[in-house]
Amino acid sequence: MPGNVVDASVIAAIAFQEPRTLEAEAILEGADLVAPPLLGFELANIARNKAIRDPHLRRVIEEGLLEVLQFDIQWQEVDHIAVLALALETGLTTYDASYLYLARTLGIPLVTFDQRLQAAVSGPG
Repeated sequence: MPGNVVDASVIAAIAFQEPRTLEAEAILEGADLVAPPLLGFELANIARNKAIRDPHLRRVIEEGLLEVLQFDIQWQEVDHIAVLALALETGLTTYDASYLYLARTLGIPLVTFDQRLQAAVSGPG
């Protein structure tokens, strides 16, 4: 299956017009996107935190979240026991390890702006 596993850091950059928005859009342009269902919850939590910090932007934040949740993403379940093992091996959270697990299992790149996750992608595995 061709494509890229994409994590919340990249999608959130687009949803919430963060400093790396243009970079995220360029990376994802024309790409087939794959993610665990966890992505939706992570994006909603990011939106929650932003809305608490900037309540006057709540409507804009909600619209950004809605927009990215409509992206054509292929949702892939993960093997939770394997994700746990990978998290313990890499020191990642199980949340981050779920993205790495998908990338490794599917043999496709993982796109992330998260430095710890990127280090795990680049590290032994």
